[in-house]
Amino acid sequence: MKDSVTAAQPSSTARRSTRDLTRAAVSGWLGTAMEFMDFQLYSLAAAIVFNKIFFPDVSPAIGLIAAMATYGVGYVARLAGAVYFGRMGDRLGRKKVLYLTILLMGASTTLIGVLPTYAMIGILAPILLVVLRLAQGFGAGAEIAGATVMLAEYAPVRRRGLISSLVSLGTNSGTLAASGLWAILLAVLTEEQLLSWGWRLPFLLSFGLMLFAVWLRRGLKESPVFEERPDVVNGVAMTRGEVESVISRQSTETSPDKGTETSPEKGTEKISENSSVLEAGIRQRKGKAFFLALGLRFGQAGNSGLMQTFLVGYIATNLSVGRSVPTDAIVYGSLLGFATVPVVGLLGDRYGRRSVYLALTMLTIVAAFPVMLLISSGSTPAVMLGMILGLNIGVLGLFSLESVTMAELFGSRTRFTQLALAKEIGGILATAIGPVLAATLTAVTGSWWPIAAMLILYSLITLVSALLSPETRGRDLVRLEDAV
Repeated sequence: MKDSVTAAQPSSTARRSTRDLTRAAVSGWLGTAMEFMDFQLYSLAAAIVFNKIFFPDVSPAIGLIAAMATYGVGYVARLAGAVYFGRMGDRLGRKKVLYLTILLMGASTTLIGVLPTYAMIGILAPILLVVLRLAQGFGAGAEIAGATVMLAEYAPVRRRGLISSLVSLGTNSGTLAASGLWAILLAVLTEEQLLSWGWRLPFLLSFGLMLFAVWLRRGLKESPVFEERPDVVNGVAMTRGEVESVISRQSTETSPDKGTETSPEKGTEKISENSSVLEAGIRQRKGKAFFLALGLRFGQAGNSGLMQTFLVGYIATNLSVGRSVPTDAIVYGSLLGFATVPVVGLLGDRYGRRSVYLALTMLTIVAAFPVMLLISSGSTPAVMLGMILGLNIGVLGLFSLESVTMAELFGSRTRFTQLALAKEIGGILATAIGPVLAATLTAVTGSWWPIAAMLILYSLITLVSALLSPETRGRDLVRLEDAV
């Protein structure tokens, strides 16, 4: 039938309609957009007003540091959320977790908009802000991983790269929406209005988006891959001990000295019929696929920290261009990303993940010094061109490919958990260390070349990981074992 698409794996008999796939795609895109919108809303508020609203009794510098510290605690909570919700998603299903994470993120963001200020309740105000920030990060730690897993497991095999890339488009959408909201507020409100009530508007407006996202996900069907997993019985994955018990019992029941095979207990028929497949997934030693995924993630996250965080401040401080030039370049680069991301997804579907990964990373390595030469020239058009090229080749292009490749690397039994951890650990390490290291090296050398060198180093890590990785295009996502 034309209105149906096969599930994201050749062996599955589960089917989803085109309407189901569309709902899953919009849900994944919207959830990621909300995640990045929430974090961008907060980061801009922390830089613009929170030091005056929640930390007014300290110097402006200390107030800014305190506001940024509350921003940073969200990243600590993300790792905890990746572990907690990742395990839940592998055990109870992707749909349940995605419903909880969108609700937690949206509610936390909305409640920030109704927080009393320091002038109202004193020290309790920043404490409540940190609590909400922790809750926001806890939900976000599994949101993008869950959306990636859901889309990859929903998508038709031949279009898995393209469909999965929609998660990456959510990052652009959220960042642009948050930046646009704050730009409007800064343009139309006085500072007094902004500090008294205007800062609340972006957080309160996110409530409507949350309601739509929650409604959308309530009607979302479970991943067909999760339903087809041989270790899932009545919608719940069996524990390792339960699975091993069934395998052992099945082996005993079919042994030659028994003569005849007895019927398995009720509820274990599905597992008994797939005991060899199940055993392969249970017995496989984990770890190699995780470290390969971490390497793939490290390049994209490291390049992002340099291009989208460090260079924005570096250009504004060290080059004789307008302070808005680097942020404008990020906006234009993000807009171009709406074409880059799906094109890379299509290329991955046509030529394979590994070959496109190698091409993108080698292109980033070759372009690193020319891009930095453009940026360091001080010419506004050259700075814009360098930033746009670097962002689309070394960050957004890799992000598009990362979404589907990491999902395909992992087996279905631990896919959610491993993917969430690889994304969060890789992101925290690369984005936390990168800008600080770049600032130190450029200060010591008085030159821009360490930035180019770091872009090359990050990309080399991804290049080596891609070389060591198997080709995953078209892999059966129902399989419990990792690709390596």
